[in-house]
Amino acid sequence: MTALKWEEKIKFQGGGLILFSSARVAISAEKELSLSGYSVKLVAPPPELRKGCDLALEINLVEKPSIERLLNEKGIPYISLEPLKVGTAPLLDAVRVTDFGQWIMVKVGNMKITYKKDSGIIVNISGGGCPDIPYLHLELVNKAIDQAPRPNNIGFTLCALNLERALEECLSLLHGESKACF
Repeated sequence: MTALKWEEKIKFQGGGLILFSSARVAISAEKELSLSGYSVKLVAPPPELRKGCDLALEINLVEKPSIERLLNEKGIPYISLEPLKVGTAPLLDAVRVTDFGQWIMVKVGNMKITYKKDSGIIVNISGGGCPDIPYLHLELVNKAIDQAPRPNNIGFTLCALNLERALEECLSLLHGESKACF
């Protein structure tokens, strides 16, 4: 089973979602579980499962007991842990890439990073309405993609999370590893 990719493991063994009351708690739980070696992924839950915020953690359901134990030990509150059922609306994890000639724009959720193709310098960050966006803009614009600070390390909102995903895609594009469609 170790040769399977994370997404294939989830489908093979059964996936689940941990639902939270706030994006900040979801992001904190993702960091804590990842540091503890769990394969988790922040996603937007389908509307029929949404109970708190617009962010959830996709997990391998086989690990449910140990994940619940760790969250409880660390004092990380969650609303519930739900199995993903057949017929559930798909999870949102869309990355859109637009090529503007000299620039590439990567959009994840409502956040966008635009960088110059030849230099890899970030020229703009836009979208979102979270309070940390002006700070993230100051910290990332005019920096090379591979030298910019990680939004997850300096931001605390869903916008920062989406910006992190956008930056990861920018890095993949820069290194020719992206599978995104233009």
